[in-house]
Amino acid sequence: MADLSSLADLKAAAPVQTAPVHERKVDAQGRAYATGKRKNAVARVWVKPGSGKIIVNGRDVTVYFARPVLRMLINQPFQTARCEEQFDVMCTVTGGGLSGQAGALRHGISRALTFFDPSMRSPLKAGGFLTRDPRVVERKKYGKHKARRSTQFSKR
Repeated sequence: MADLSSLADLKAAAPVQTAPVHERKVDAQGRAYATGKRKNAVARVWVKPGSGKIIVNGRDVTVYFARPVLRMLINQPFQTARCEEQFDVMCTVTGGGLSGQAGALRHGISRALTFFDPSMRSPLKAGGFLTRDPRVVERKKYGKHKARRSTQFSKR
């Protein structure tokens, strides 16, 4: 072990930690792939440069997600990264309900955009789109009507 009598010696002996370098991950067709998850829903997402078309399970996004709130949720990563109508999205979504599937698709689109262009990572991360929402439905316990709902109390 080296003699660390001064701060300069300590600084020279300490290992230098660098920030991770995020690389571009694109396949042979020029698409970036990512998986998004929310509740019990899983979305497999492919993003490529295009005109802004979003295909979900072989159907248009306006047909699959009829509620405007869900479509707004899906378009949030594009608005945050300032790249609306620049990418085509093709995805397959399974499990959960429509709200969970829209959240999974938003998570997958955000991750795929960062793989396609690592410079988009900082605004998407600041917006909270790269964090997987850990909230899931609590399981039912025995002796209870639901996860926490007890039987009705009766004094007599």
